[in-house]
Amino acid sequence: MEENKETEKAEIYSQRVRAGKRTYFFDVKSTRSNDYYLTITESKRRFKDDGYVYEKHKIFLYKEDFEKFLEALKESVDHVKTELMPEYDFSQYTNDREKEEDSELDSDLSWD
Repeated sequence: MEENKETEKAEIYSQRVRAGKRTYFFDVKSTRSNDYYLTITESKRRFKDDGYVYEKHKIFLYKEDFEKFLEALKESVDHVKTELMPEYDFSQYTNDREKEEDSELDSDLSWD
């Protein structure tokens, strides 16, 4: 039965976005009938008792909703950028992400 569960939710593609104490995972998965869907997981690191635990929240996004979801997300982000915070410089986050990606690449390289 466990093998069937693995086949049913085969992971096709995965993208990770680190954001401070949070990490977002975008995972494309498929069903046995080669139907594709996306899971978006937010993982937060929390201190509990004598160590850290990870709290996870997951959204399942099905192919028939991709365009509607993207459109609503883009419109919501654009509203914040243009209507609510037009003076704010959002490009600083792009620069931070590029530095983080460069740092990840450097840490993946080793001179063993």
